[in-house]
Amino acid sequence: MSLNQYIRPVTTERKENLNIGGCDLMELAQKYGTPLYVIDEATLRGICIDYKTAFAGCANIKMMYACKSLCTSAIARIVEEEGFGFDAVSGGEIYTLYKSGVEMSKVLFNGNNKSRSEIELALDLGVGRFSVDNFYEAELLNKIASEKNLKADILLRVTPGIECHTHEYIQTGQIDSKFGFDLSQLDEIIGLIQKQYKNLNLKGLHAHIGSQIFELQSYSDEVEILVKEIKRINEKFELKLDEMNIGGGLGVKYTSFDNPPSTDELAKAVVSVLKNCETDISTIYIEPGRSVISTSGVTLYTVGSSKQVPNGRKYVAVDGGMADNPRPSMYQAEYTAEVVNKSDDFKKEKITIAGRYCESGDILINEIELPELEAGDVLCVYNTGAYNYSMASNYNRVEKPAMVLVNNSHSDIIVYRETLDNLISHDNIPDRLRR
Repeated sequence: MSLNQYIRPVTTERKENLNIGGCDLMELAQKYGTPLYVIDEATLRGICIDYKTAFAGCANIKMMYACKSLCTSAIARIVEEEGFGFDAVSGGEIYTLYKSGVEMSKVLFNGNNKSRSEIELALDLGVGRFSVDNFYEAELLNKIASEKNLKADILLRVTPGIECHTHEYIQTGQIDSKFGFDLSQLDEIIGLIQKQYKNLNLKGLHAHIGSQIFELQSYSDEVEILVKEIKRINEKFELKLDEMNIGGGLGVKYTSFDNPPSTDELAKAVVSVLKNCETDISTIYIEPGRSVISTSGVTLYTVGSSKQVPNGRKYVAVDGGMADNPRPSMYQAEYTAEVVNKSDDFKKEKITIAGRYCESGDILINEIELPELEAGDVLCVYNTGAYNYSMASNYNRVEKPAMVLVNNSHSDIIVYRETLDNLISHDNIPDRLRR
């Protein structure tokens, strides 16, 4: 069983209160305030080790952490220490990696609408690969690289025509997608690269089929399609493309109903197809994000008001919600939670956990059975390491939470809580409105 198949961080235990990383979560809430993101370092490193162990028999596999799931300086340091490269999708992520001391040749720049300034930054900082998404980007990247007298090593992102069974908003490999070249467009873009775009050095193909994927057959199909297409391109255009990026997307266990494959099962599926294809591809990139960081993260909330609807549900409100975790509102995502300061021995009731924001849809968890909650109790929501902080907003002009890293009974701030002054720091009153 690999750690992406756990709901809770591996160090979770209940003493007087819930503990993670040897730290009492009630004490963390009191020390740092809530809402509070908590990352368990042991779980994060453990999942990285799971991936390296699973693919140990395939020397040409390179792990690339998908930054969009959670990108902070401390997380980047830990993941690089564990031997991962990085898949970045913005100038902000690239700059974060650079300032964190990451070796930039291990970074791949992905995304469907890279700006000129982002491309210039990536070239100036020595990013190792660009995943070129469309005709416009190929022309722009070639122009900027030519101006800088550089050659950019690139992969072409393609849509392999695979629809995996996940939420439609996080499917990316189907034909009707905003991402990548259709396979029927590859000959045209390769022709342009060979004849006109002399500052682009084509190395291979890149695909990403989606996120929160439970079906291993989707990966097998993807690898088979990419290998076949690379062979066809090499023969037709007399090239020697030998790199293939299969993206990420492996699912995690948010609730007891989820049954994601293990990292071992993913590795066996990928390696099996590669052996059957007898490919000469020298480098295969895989880009896990959610499955690396999600299980290591929890979010702590303090309970406030409650409301019993006559002949209906009971709502219990917490001091966070859709601004620090938009996934339930966006994707109907489901979570598992426990009360930090009350064990299962307490009398239970079925409630709905509501957020504090001015939206009826600000519901974190629908109808969960928990010990009876009172104002001041602290709730721990599991598996919030991915796409919570990274998608957080200042909706209702509320400050974003802090983030702490816990390990061996020690806690460290890795993202400071925003202050009210932070919120208005970029505001400006024109002179004509000043009093």
